[in-house]
Amino acid sequence: MQRGAFPLFRFGGIQVYLHFSWLIVAWFEISLGKNRYGSPGWAAAEYVGLFAIVLLHEFGHAFACRSTGGRADRIVLWPLGGLAFVDPPMRPGAVLWSIAAGPLVNVVLFPILLIAATATANYRLIGVDPNLHHLSVSLCFINLTLLIFNLLPFYPLDGGQIVRALLWFKVGPVRSLMIAGVIGIFGAALVGLFAYRIRSIWVGIIAFFLSSQAKGAIERTKAMRLQVDEAATPSPTQQAPPKI
Repeated sequence: MQRGAFPLFRFGGIQVYLHFSWLIVAWFEISLGKNRYGSPGWAAAEYVGLFAIVLLHEFGHAFACRSTGGRADRIVLWPLGGLAFVDPPMRPGAVLWSIAAGPLVNVVLFPILLIAATATANYRLIGVDPNLHHLSVSLCFINLTLLIFNLLPFYPLDGGQIVRALLWFKVGPVRSLMIAGVIGIFGAALVGLFAYRIRSIWVGIIAFFLSSQAKGAIERTKAMRLQVDEAATPSPTQQAPPKI
């Protein structure tokens, strides 16, 4: 994913990258969004606001991971959202907190954006640009949509990874990842059917992404099981000497 991305800025020791495809999709979305506003500038503000919300979400993952003693030093923004490269300690609690912190950012943002939308509702009375109210409502809706979508229990979405972390407490890291991957494939199929029903290319791309990541998770469990088996098999030097 970092291929084709260029550094944007650095904050708190975390380098933020922007994928070149983001600019292409941004131009396309802004061109469509200008019909909802009085000028393209407001459509651009909405698109930038969307990715500001996404970026805060990813910083939530990164800083939570660091608080557990893990490593997180990169975030990549691309058309389908953002990716925080986090490597928490291999403990279910650490993984759970690193993942749950992202949606918690959206939970915190919700009342803030709702207050902004409510405050600008009577724009005629307080003399503000009606486009500002429309922008506030749109960002509030976008934040809520991202929160609900990310909490779907389909791996690799945050909800699916939270399910995996919770299962980890009971069945261990390998079986939990396998179960999360199977649920993810099932969820990707549902998203794909939804994309077909509403004739949405973007939703179809999301379904493909979910499917590929879920299949990758299942493949990783095979490698993890092999590592466990190799660790459990004593080497010749560890075997007890024969009795004389």
